[in-house]
Amino acid sequence: MSLGQRLAHPRQVWQPSHALVAIPLVLIAAITLADIRTPESVQLGPLLVVAPAITTAFGGYRLTGLIGALAVGTQVVTAELHGGLATTNHISQIIALTILSVFTMIVCFVRDRRTAELAQVRSVSEAAQRALLRPLPDRLGPLHIASSYLAAEKEACIGGDLYAVAHTGYRTRVIVGDVRGKGLAAIGEAATLLGSFQEAAHHHATLPALAEALDRSVCRYLTGFPQADEEAQEHFITALLLEIPDHSPVSRVVHCGHPPPLLIRRGHVTPVASSHPAPPLGMSGLGPETYDTHTFSFHAGDILLLYTDGVMEARDRSRAFYPLQERVAQWTQNNPKTLVQCVEQDLLAHTDGALGDDAAILAIQRTPRATHPSPRQPPGTQR
Repeated sequence: MSLGQRLAHPRQVWQPSHALVAIPLVLIAAITLADIRTPESVQLGPLLVVAPAITTAFGGYRLTGLIGALAVGTQVVTAELHGGLATTNHISQIIALTILSVFTMIVCFVRDRRTAELAQVRSVSEAAQRALLRPLPDRLGPLHIASSYLAAEKEACIGGDLYAVAHTGYRTRVIVGDVRGKGLAAIGEAATLLGSFQEAAHHHATLPALAEALDRSVCRYLTGFPQADEEAQEHFITALLLEIPDHSPVSRVVHCGHPPPLLIRRGHVTPVASSHPAPPLGMSGLGPETYDTHTFSFHAGDILLLYTDGVMEARDRSRAFYPLQERVAQWTQNNPKTLVQCVEQDLLAHTDGALGDDAAILAIQRTPRATHPSPRQPPGTQR
């Protein structure tokens, strides 16, 4: 049955919580029978308030109100059997039970409305994340790609971390970045950088030129902050730009204040650090000569693990940082998808599920030529 059919016929939708309705009904019946059998000096009617109170744990405000009304009605019947409603104690008990039942129904109504609002906000957040961080393809030319995004806020799905890939010509370009700060401002900066990357990656021949274009874009965006914003001068984005040619066993990287990637090759894990890293994007509008390109070998079977500060700076209960390189050394035989899953699960276990910052993880493996379709060779390239 489709979701629309279920909504159109709510009576056909069975949930395990429906069986729990028997609990307040049994309580009402048991308390009423016990109250009828006891002498008039012993009054058990006030205990009926337990029934609507328990119902709030699994039912909505309508069901809670119905159970409350049933409890009040049962109390009226018990009062009639114990001498009638003229007794002062019975009247006060019925009034008190009515007030408490109405109160529990109101509490349940407010809770249900806040839950619905939270679900709607989360739905919008998930839609925003899908629009901001587009799902990466599993395969892109000669590359096998896997990624993961962990938001620090439990009820949020997006933050200031970002990643994207673009296949242009006979190469794949990758960006991984981390916006300083959190909240809507960080999301806006991340969206600006991702939009600029998706366009600029196709129009600049070198990584330094691409980095300069992205830096200009971020600087233009940051100039729009009000002058009253005390942190306006401290907004920046650490980023790492990666370029992987389709037909050459090398890779090029430009560091813009971002942690170096880890290269996994034949069971060994090695950081790929540039000797001349550049400042983060958006700090001073630097020229292309500022961005140093570091070239290294990247053969079939090698894996590059890219990540953001939220991974390295994650702490456990003893305030110890997450030992990423040490942990990755245990999973060097895994494919990118499994590797990312291992890092993600181990990171959450290290922090007991409480990340202090957003964390993005991206694994890229160059596959052997025989495992992927060979694209048309660029002019002058020999097989």
